[in-house]
Amino acid sequence: MTDFNGMHIAVTGASTGLGLESAKLLASRGARVSMIARRQEVLDEEAAKIGANAAGFAADVGDKAQLEAALSAAAGHFGPIEGLFANAGLTGGFTPFTAFDPDEFEKTIKVNLISVFWAIQKVLPPMIEAKKGVILVTGSMASKRGMAMNPAYVSSKHGLLGLSRAVAVEMAPHNIRCNCVIPGFIVTEAMDRIPEHQKGLIAQRVPMNRMGNPHELAEVAAFLLSDAASHVTGQDWAVDGGVLESLEV
Repeated sequence: MTDFNGMHIAVTGASTGLGLESAKLLASRGARVSMIARRQEVLDEEAAKIGANAAGFAADVGDKAQLEAALSAAAGHFGPIEGLFANAGLTGGFTPFTAFDPDEFEKTIKVNLISVFWAIQKVLPPMIEAKKGVILVTGSMASKRGMAMNPAYVSSKHGLLGLSRAVAVEMAPHNIRCNCVIPGFIVTEAMDRIPEHQKGLIAQRVPMNRMGNPHELAEVAAFLLSDAASHVTGQDWAVDGGVLESLEV
C-alpha cells in the first residue's frame, strides 16, 4: 500500500468523478490534498467529508490567473506542492469536423492542454529546488487513438501525452517524474446520462466485459504519484480493461 507521509498533492477537477475519488484515496493514505475545481461550495463540502488532510481552492483552470492563484493559495495552506495530478478536462462536444465551432476547439485546447502547461510551469520551480517532485496528467484513449467528430478533444489529449513525455525527459535529471494515466470506460457521473442498454453495449466492448470504477483508476493514480513508482516516468498507463489493445488501429 502506498503511504504519502504528509506529501502535499494538488488535484484539479477534484470536485467530482475521478478527481474526487483520487483525492479521497490520497488523503486516506496520508497525503495533504489541495482540491481545485470551479465550485468552492462543492469543494468545501467534499473536503469537509475527507477531513483535515484536504482543502478546496476554487478556480476555472482555463483562466491562468485563477489557476495560478489557487495553486499559490494551496501552497500557502499546506506548503510547497510536491505532487500535481492535473485531471480537469472537457469532452469537447461531438460535431462533424467541417462544422466544428472554432471557439469550442480553442476552449477545449485551453482547458485540456494549455491549463496543464500552466499548472506544471507553476509547480516546477519548488520541485526543482527540492530535487524531488511528481506530476500526473489524465489523458484518454483519445491520447492514443483517433476519434470521429471530436477534433478538439483528440488534439488536446494527444498533445497532453506529448507534454507529459517532454516534461518527463527534461525533468528526470532533477528527480521529478511525469506520467500520463489513461482512463478507459469508467463509471462516473457522466455515465448517468447514458441509457442502460447503451451502457451494456459499452461494457461489451471491454475485453474484461465490464466498465471500470473510479477507485480502480484512483489506485493507479496513487501508485504513480507515490515513491513506489520512483523509477517510472514518461509513461502512459491505461486503466481500461484491455480496450486499447483490442481496438483496430
